[in-house]
Amino acid sequence: MNENIVKKISKLGGNTNHVSGDKSFVLQWQSITFDHYLYDKDWDVYGIDQYYEKNKELYACDKPKFFDQLLTHYFSNHEFPYGQYFFKDWLYTPFKEDSEDYGDLDGFIEEDELREAVEGSEMEFICLFYSYGYPDHYFVCTSDPDQSNPTVYSTDHEVYFQEIESKGKLEDFLDRFMKQEEFLEIVKSYLEENLGK
Repeated sequence: MNENIVKKISKLGGNTNHVSGDKSFVLQWQSITFDHYLYDKDWDVYGIDQYYEKNKELYACDKPKFFDQLLTHYFSNHEFPYGQYFFKDWLYTPFKEDSEDYGDLDGFIEEDELREAVEGSEMEFICLFYSYGYPDHYFVCTSDPDQSNPTVYSTDHEVYFQEIESKGKLEDFLDRFMKQEEFLEIVKSYLEENLGK
């Protein structure tokens, strides 16, 4: 993957120390780790009202501490459905004989049909992200012709690979996610506008 992608992932809090240009895209992606979730720029302040209610005394007397704790809470591996995206790195190989997924799409979509929507010599995929929204899965074809900046495709568990849409190149796709500072600015603005404080 190209240097801009690596930089964007680092700015989003991903550990890219083991990314090496001499590896395939799949191996590079699988060498990245996140210890927190991601939020897109269309995020709708899920859970902020409840978080504020539980911590309003802290907000009133120590806003910096309130916001530090809020970031720690949201950017952790919690169980709350806050509209976050989950970083993933698993392979999906429904047309590869003897793979765990082989035949998974039988009766739903043929490999040739998928080739009409997806660029790549083999219809094998790596899942990059999962979310609570629609669509909820984001994949890259492992044999995408542009291994430095492959195309991202979306699908949803309700219509798994029967409906697939190009979301553009990975480098641009990553721009949808907020850095922690951007997340904090949205929360601060929301609280000021809705609480008048």
